[in-house]
Amino acid sequence: MPETSRRRLLFGSAAVSAGALLTACTSNDPKTKDTAQSSVPAADDKPGKAVTIGFAGPQADHGWLNAINENAKSRAAKYSEVTLETTEGSNDTAAQIGQVKTLINKKVDVLVILPADGKALTQVGLEAMRAGIPVINLDRIFASPQAYRCWVGGDNYGMGLNAGTYIGEQLKDKADAKVVELAGIDNLELTKQRSQGFADALKNYPNVKLVARQAADFTVESGQAKMAQLLQAQKKFDALWNHDDDQGVGALRAIQQAGRDEFLMVGGAGAKAAMDAIKADNSVLKATVLYPPTMAASAIDLARALGQGKGLGGLAELEIPTNLTLYSAVVTKENIDQYLPTGFS
Repeated sequence: MPETSRRRLLFGSAAVSAGALLTACTSNDPKTKDTAQSSVPAADDKPGKAVTIGFAGPQADHGWLNAINENAKSRAAKYSEVTLETTEGSNDTAAQIGQVKTLINKKVDVLVILPADGKALTQVGLEAMRAGIPVINLDRIFASPQAYRCWVGGDNYGMGLNAGTYIGEQLKDKADAKVVELAGIDNLELTKQRSQGFADALKNYPNVKLVARQAADFTVESGQAKMAQLLQAQKKFDALWNHDDDQGVGALRAIQQAGRDEFLMVGGAGAKAAMDAIKADNSVLKATVLYPPTMAASAIDLARALGQGKGLGGLAELEIPTNLTLYSAVVTKENIDQYLPTGFS
């Protein structure tokens, strides 16, 4: 299970500043500021008001999705006053809508939902908000901002941008460098965003050209099959960006079977297997761009703060933010030890 401490969103124990009272001054002397203390405390690790959080997560049929569920459960277990009501997890929208309705009927204090389909579950998010139950929308965003109090998720565009920038920097001195892309599921908005970020980054490197792209399905089998097609079509290239470390397992198999090693590979998401390979430095895989499942732990922290009517330590605001976008760090051999504990199986 991934270690969540590095991505902890919460929380300092000091009260946050609500502003400053300026003393009347008619001279040119610097104004003196007396900081007024907020009457709303910042959330911290100390036990507070009892909070029941409903968690409707995905079916754990993928390493990243399983890590989402585990992060939520382990974070909630840290707090003695938090009760976590979890659903079985489903990729079927009708089933998940029913699960969320059950949590609404149980009158949980806060809901954390990672929808199988953000658009399809928007209505039940609205239903919860209208019932007075604030919703933390995790990753796949609802179609209406009225359906959630706070959205927490990864930066798909930034993931592609950072992958492209890393590859561009590695190839900036190579004439006519060729790059291929192994994308995820093409009808998902997140895949489009990752590809757009990647394309935009490569515009900064005129010598680097994307020569081929295949879409896989986030599975080992699809990664292997689609990578085999890329390798057959492209007899030589300099870099590969693979959107997802799970399908990357299959991609690496195809690469090894083809006996190819003339290029560098960058993965996506931050699986432990990928990080182990980067650390071992014995394959074409040289980096991965994070899409941290620790966002689920942060969602629990935010839900707890909402349920207890608290703000965030280190911020002047009295309320939690409306949106929280996590950063997609590039993990390489040079910084692998920092990020290895966050790798998921």
